[in-house]
Amino acid sequence: MGIEKGVTLSDIEDEDDLDEEPGEVIESAPPLKVGQERELNNSGLKKKLLKRGLGWETPEFNDEVTVHYVGTLLDGTKFDSTRDRDEPATLKLGQGQVVEGLDHGIITMKKGECALFTVPPELGYRFVGRDGVPPNTGVLFEVELIAWIPVVNVSKDGGIIKKIMEKGENIECPGDLDEVLVKYEVALADGTVVAKTPEEGFEFHVKDGHLCPALPKAIITMKRGEKVKLVVQPQYAFGEEGNVDGIHPVPPNSVLNIDLELVSFKPVVNVTGDSKVFKKIIKGGEDTFVANEGATVTISYTARLQNGTVFEKKGLDGVQPLQFITDEEQVIAGLDRAAATMKKGERAILTISPEYGFGNMEIKKDLATVPPFSVLVCEVEMLDFVKQRAPWEMNNQEKIETAHKEKEGGNLLFKSGKYQRAAKKYDKAADYVVEEGSFGDDEQKLVKSLRVSCWLNGAACSLKLDDFQGAINLCSKVLDIEFNNVKALYRRAQAYIQTADLISAELDIKKALEVDPQSREVKSLQTTLKQLQTESNKRDAELYSNMFARMTKQTSGGIKKLKVEKAENEKKDEEFVGMDMETVADSFR
Repeated sequence: MGIEKGVTLSDIEDEDDLDEEPGEVIESAPPLKVGQERELNNSGLKKKLLKRGLGWETPEFNDEVTVHYVGTLLDGTKFDSTRDRDEPATLKLGQGQVVEGLDHGIITMKKGECALFTVPPELGYRFVGRDGVPPNTGVLFEVELIAWIPVVNVSKDGGIIKKIMEKGENIECPGDLDEVLVKYEVALADGTVVAKTPEEGFEFHVKDGHLCPALPKAIITMKRGEKVKLVVQPQYAFGEEGNVDGIHPVPPNSVLNIDLELVSFKPVVNVTGDSKVFKKIIKGGEDTFVANEGATVTISYTARLQNGTVFEKKGLDGVQPLQFITDEEQVIAGLDRAAATMKKGERAILTISPEYGFGNMEIKKDLATVPPFSVLVCEVEMLDFVKQRAPWEMNNQEKIETAHKEKEGGNLLFKSGKYQRAAKKYDKAADYVVEEGSFGDDEQKLVKSLRVSCWLNGAACSLKLDDFQGAINLCSKVLDIEFNNVKALYRRAQAYIQTADLISAELDIKKALEVDPQSREVKSLQTTLKQLQTESNKRDAELYSNMFARMTKQTSGGIKKLKVEKAENEKKDEEFVGMDMETVADSFR
């Protein structure tokens, strides 16, 4: 092509993807009008808009653009033209295939746009010039942006280059857990096809990989319906070993050209965060709201074992749908947790590990028996749900009743040893009666009692869960409004002991006994504290004793060393004096 490489433009910054004309000073530059000219980024490069383009997108560096251009000197003398050749030019932006000024001008253009760029010598042909362009000469380029292909360096090292031939739908890309349906054709550099999917495509989970390392890496950058061409270097293909399993063998160190389409994908959600309950979404829901905890949900579902044996159906074949309240342990934990994440109308396949299913128990269901330690597969549709009302949607009486109900639910869970879930109940109950100012005078006493009870019970849960700081915080809330509350002082003292803060524990115990001198629980805790203090004092005494012993030993050793050194020095002095005396005697002979 006729436009030769210029110089590196170091003072033109990357443009932001904004509505304003890319490459311009955003603060003060509205979009160009037809016939209007403006300097871009104070670089000396000027752009005059001749014809508006379509849409709002513009190409980026590394994209492949197709353009018509006419290059002239400032006096109108033509030196290059694709129109004269009746063939547009295809070039890769930012790769030195054109002068830098033109590179940075084209990235401001929209599809179908025509513009006239005035390129100064330092962004053009500089002091070298070219055929028809003298050195140190500014030039004009009239450019029409016909189309462009976005190009993405997927692996960041040039090992996987993606050219987007057809854009996909929406903005979501698949994740590692998702199940994707793809179509592809793989060819060597000489065009030999070495692999190809069936007409209906091929389905797999991204995390499991397929074909070669490049495929999943490219897929997670694609949108539904997107079609691309991949150029894959050997390290992301079949490397030094090649491959013999396809239509034709792939020689070692081969570059692959892959035509790839992401037909669709099914999002897979790790519901519990520990890979024990997965939800594969077959059909998306109707809106953005999910059932959440405490919602009354209505679902239809078919439950199977991994071998396909159906053991229960609800809402199908004339059977009534299943209705339950989430987070109330009315169904197995896996179904409960997954339902709380579903939207109305959503269909999903759940894979539930035994820990969130029936565990080690054998359970007889409607259609079959579920053996111990069974993995369950449930196809679920969320028919409807009614979310639990928030506190601000209730009147005062409803808030109090709901708080009391949540607290009682927490009490049942606590008695059955389910402290984590009980703590959530107490926390939720306290939230319903937290706004003291919104309640009337006749309700204040009841509300305060409820709130204090929930905080104290929550602190008891925290102690059971070894969350000692959480227990301290909850008891402190109680003591802020009831500074003589013995239970709060007692439980906070327990937490302080567990955190080895014996001084704070002693203060709380002392205060509790001042309020209730006969409390057996507090007296017992005081006895425990005294034992711990005695042990602590004993350890401290041993520690200091050992320290003093070491210091004494070191001091004694130092004194002995000084004595030895003194004796040695005295001996040396005697020897020296003796030598001197011998020398004197010799001198008299």
